[in-house]
Amino acid sequence: MSNIYQDGTYLDNNATWHIEDSPWKAKQILKIIEDIELSSICEVGCGAGEILAQLYQQMPQIIQFHGYEISQQAFELCLQRKNKRIHFHLKDFFEDESTFFDLVLAIDVFEHVEDYMGFLRKLKDKGKYKIFHIPLDISVQAVLRSSPILKARESVGHIHYFTKETALATLRDSGYEIMAYFYTHGALELPNQDLKTSLFNLPRKLMFLLNKDWAVRILGGFSLMVLAK
Repeated sequence: MSNIYQDGTYLDNNATWHIEDSPWKAKQILKIIEDIELSSICEVGCGAGEILAQLYQQMPQIIQFHGYEISQQAFELCLQRKNKRIHFHLKDFFEDESTFFDLVLAIDVFEHVEDYMGFLRKLKDKGKYKIFHIPLDISVQAVLRSSPILKARESVGHIHYFTKETALATLRDSGYEIMAYFYTHGALELPNQDLKTSLFNLPRKLMFLLNKDWAVRILGGFSLMVLAK
């Protein structure tokens, strides 16, 4: 599956590389790190680099930002956002053995990685804090319909699928200490949702007000933002 990020397939399916979602994702990151002092932030699998660009605009000037990306196509988009405090690297993050950052971001990443637990174990020693954004693809309606899970596989390359409980267990089993987490409402808040997603949004909103866990487990359309050490 990793070839799709390098041979142009992913770009064909996702022409913007999700730039339009980046302000929303940056907002969620800022929410979970509001009380943490940082001087360096790294994003693994940074895509077009727009999340880092958004954080750069909203965080203190002492912070240095680094983005790592294996796709040549995404890296070319990153270069449009490069400046004296935002640095991009076209390479495997783990090739830089001596690097260590205050905060490492893996935003919608490890569900794409074949050996995802091996990836998480290696990532653990690369930063003091880590933030993960994890799509919760498994829900009652997704399992009954099958098409949402298959769509996530075909269009954006998800090869592992999580609930809140299995996502947190995966991080703990990989050696992480969970510091904080919350649901993010991508289906409700991100722009340009398809018709089927939009049709579920009213019941999602109502059920989420009544019971957050039930809304996520039954109707889906949510992700999990996790701060860990």
